[in-house]
Amino acid sequence: MKAQIEQAQQDTYSIIEELLNDGSDPDALYLIEHHISATDFDTLEKVAVEAFKLGYEVTDPEDMDDENQQELVCCDIISEIPLDAELINSQIAQIIELTNKFAVNYDGWGTYFEDGEDDDYDDEEEDEQETLH
Repeated sequence: MKAQIEQAQQDTYSIIEELLNDGSDPDALYLIEHHISATDFDTLEKVAVEAFKLGYEVTDPEDMDDENQQELVCCDIISEIPLDAELINSQIAQIIELTNKFAVNYDGWGTYFEDGEDDDYDDEEEDEQETLH
C-alpha cells in the first residue's frame, strides 16, 4: 500500500505547479476531488459513508465503463482546502487506506483553475478546466 500511496502522490507537486504557472490564485480555496470507483454500488457506498464520517463531501454515484468495457460505479470524495501539497498528499494517503480496506479503486485527484474572483460556481459554465491526474 505504501508504494501505491507514493505513486498517487507523485503528481501532486506538478499539478500544483501547472495550476500556478497558468495563473491560478495561490491563496484561493480549491475543491479537491479524489476519484474512486468500484464494480458494485454497495461497496462504493461503504467507502462513501466512511469518507463522509471523516469530514469529506461525497458526490452521487455515476455509472461508467472502463477501457475494457467493464461497468463501474464511481464518485468523488471532495474537500475544500488550500492548494497545499502536504495537505493533499495526506488526503491521498487517508483515502487510499480507506479504498484498500474495501477493495475499491483510487483513480487520482483533480481540481479546478481558480482566478481569485468570488464567483458562485455554476455547473453550466465550461470556462473552468479540471486538472486530473
